[in-house]
Amino acid sequence: MAAVMVVDDTAFMRMVMRGILEGMGMDVAAEAQNGEEAVRLYEKIRPDLVTMDITMPEMDGIAALKQIRDMDPAAKIIMCSAMGQRDMVLEALRSGAQDFIVKPLQKDRVEQAIQKILQ
Repeated sequence: MAAVMVVDDTAFMRMVMRGILEGMGMDVAAEAQNGEEAVRLYEKIRPDLVTMDITMPEMDGIAALKQIRDMDPAAKIIMCSAMGQRDMVLEALRSGAQDFIVKPLQKDRVEQAIQKILQ
């Protein structure tokens, strides 16, 4: 069973993502509400996969992505964000994100992205 860390500054979005992941039989090993917390928890837990919001207080998802990839070049990270952030999405993909999911989250799209990455 894959261990996943869900990173989003909104409790509701973390809950939605957790529901989708647990429905797929995944273990949500940790949740973080900002990039700083995500980097700290990643170092401790080393999850198989991270879902990361882009826009968050204290440290955004792209900065956290870069720090996690510096620590673990093999880290598997899926970015999540609302539409209209094309430049940020491109930067995230250039910085090592494996995929990108648009909010509001769609169960089928989340499942497809995760299955593709964890194969």
